[in-house]
Amino acid sequence: MQEIFLKGSEENEGQRLDAFLSENIEEISRSYIQKLIKDENIKVNNQPVKSNYKIKATDSIIAIIPEPETIDIKAEEIPLDIIYEDDDVLVINKAVGMVVHPAVGNYTQTLVNALLYHCKDLSGINGKLRPGIVHRIDKDTSGLLMVAKNDHAHQGLANQLKDHSVDRAYMALVHGVVTEPGGIIDAPIGRHPNDRQKMAVTLKNSKEAVTKYYVKERFTKYTLVECKLETGRTHQIRVHMSYINHPLVGDITYGWKKNNLGLNGQALHAYMLGFVHPRTGEKLNFTVPMPDYFQNTLSELRKEEE
Repeated sequence: MQEIFLKGSEENEGQRLDAFLSENIEEISRSYIQKLIKDENIKVNNQPVKSNYKIKATDSIIAIIPEPETIDIKAEEIPLDIIYEDDDVLVINKAVGMVVHPAVGNYTQTLVNALLYHCKDLSGINGKLRPGIVHRIDKDTSGLLMVAKNDHAHQGLANQLKDHSVDRAYMALVHGVVTEPGGIIDAPIGRHPNDRQKMAVTLKNSKEAVTKYYVKERFTKYTLVECKLETGRTHQIRVHMSYINHPLVGDITYGWKKNNLGLNGQALHAYMLGFVHPRTGEKLNFTVPMPDYFQNTLSELRKEEE
C-alpha cells in the first residue's frame, strides 16, 4: 500500500478533486483515480468525498494506493508494422494512437500486448508491464521504436541511449513561420512545477535537454521542421518547440487547444532511427515515411500555397 499526501493551494482553489489528483499523481489514469475516490481510498481532511469535490486552499488530502494485483498482461493479436527483426532486436513503426506499454487502468491494446503475441521472448529488465521496451514515444506520435528480445540486447541498447549515440530524427509540423534555417535548443527539462502531468523548461529538478531543428518547408501559417534529439527527455520536442513559441500542430498539452487542420494529436513522426546492433556491432539505420494523415495534411497546405 502506498500513501500520498497532498495539500490544496490558492492556485488549485475550485479545481475538481479528480482533476487535481490526476495532475499530481504520476502514471495513474483519471478513471482509476475516480475508482479510488469511489472506494473511499481518497480522503479530504480525513473524510471521504466525491470526484466533483472542489479543492480548497486549506485542504489536506491523502490518497491510499492499494498494492497492485498480480497483473497478467495478455498477448493480443494486434497488427504490427515490423521494419526489422532478428534474434535480439525488433524495430517497429508504431501507429498513431497506440500506447507503448500497459499502465494502471490500461492493460490492453498496447504495443506490449501486440509484442507478446508476436514474440516468445522479450527482455525482462523493465519488468512485467514493459517487457522489451527500451524507450518510448508518445501515444499520438508515430514512428520508429527499438525493442529488445533479451536482456543482453536491452542493456546494449540502453547504454547507447544513455551515452546519446542513438540517432533519432523526427518530422514535426509547427505553428508559425520559423524564419531561421534551423537552430539548437539547449534548455533543461523537468516536471512542470504546477502540473505534474506536464514537463517544462525549468532549472528545478531538471535534466539537460538538447534538440537540433532544421526547416524543411515553410507555409503561410506553419513550418515543417526536422528535429534531431541529442538527449531523450519526456516530451522533449513538444516542450522545446513550444518553448521557442512554435508549438506542434495538434498538441493541446503544450500548444494551441484548437487547430484548423483537423488533427487528433500532435503532428510528430519519428522517421529515422540508427543504432549499433548490441551483438554484431553493425550500425543499423532505418527510415520510414510519414503516415498518410501527415502527408495528406502537407498536401493540403501546399495546395493552399499555389
